Amino acid sequence: MRIAVTGGSGKLGRSVVTRLRGEGHQVIVFDKEGVRGAGFLSIDLTDYGQVIDALFGVDDVHSGFEAVVHLGAIPASGIRPDVATFHNNMLATYNVFQAARRAGIKNIVYASSETVLGLPFDIAPPYLPVDEEYPARPESAYSLVKHLEEQLAIQLVRWDPELSISALRFSNVMDPEDYAAFPSYDADPLARKWNLWGYIDGRDGAQAVSRALATARPGFEAYIIANADTVMSRSSASLAAEVFPGVSVAADLGEHDTLLSIEKAKRMLGFAPEHSWRDQVVAG
Repeated sequence: MRIAVTGGSGKLGRSVVTRLRGEGHQVIVFDKEGVRGAGFLSIDLTDYGQVIDALFGVDDVHSGFEAVVHLGAIPASGIRPDVATFHNNMLATYNVFQAARRAGIKNIVYASSETVLGLPFDIAPPYLPVDEEYPARPESAYSLVKHLEEQLAIQLVRWDPELSISALRFSNVMDPEDYAAFPSYDADPLARKWNLWGYIDGRDGAQAVSRALATARPGFEAYIIANADTVMSRSSASLAAEVFPGVSVAADLGEHDTLLSIEKAKRMLGFAPEHSWRDQVVAG
């Protein structure tokens, strides 16, 4: 396929672009910053005119796309003022979704976020592992936008029954060089409680994007995307018991199983994480 990847120069975006190109897709990166040259288009996603024009075609570059992967955003709270984060991310996502629809693109995969699950979990989750079945609990401007983006997608696929939008609720994205710090988390279980000790290796995040593109079906679906284990050496059950006493925990929870359930992504996308920080730290 010919695929537009917004935010393709970011931490997750780089892994996504590498994987999709390795699979033989033609990928054009839409971003404000990045390595200029073939396959890169400098664009302001908050300008609808630029977005729709770029999706329809760019002279000497391409004449349209079969799919869009939307990762471009201010990536977290606390980077810019809340109002700037809200305005930028909400407008960019609306522009990308709407322009894609106008251009006849029926396959959209985009970065939602684990934050909609209730991060930083100052209010205990309803049960563990958390999954996609309970209502969103946004606790920040950034998370609120992610929730509203999902609501936007739900209405757009209602308007267009052939449209497929997959929301990937990515956990905290990590590159291999980040793993050296993981053993230090054991000293304080509260240090990573904010996202239930989860993470996603960028390469496994890219796998989820690839699988979502390949298995796209009409309608909207949200998937938690995390690695199969936690960032901790301690057992998942002991962490849950200490930090969230009284919260129901699945009886079949494994020793280091993620508390961000990826069962839906496994079942519907065929997602199967291939990387773990434990392999790299032990091997190192």
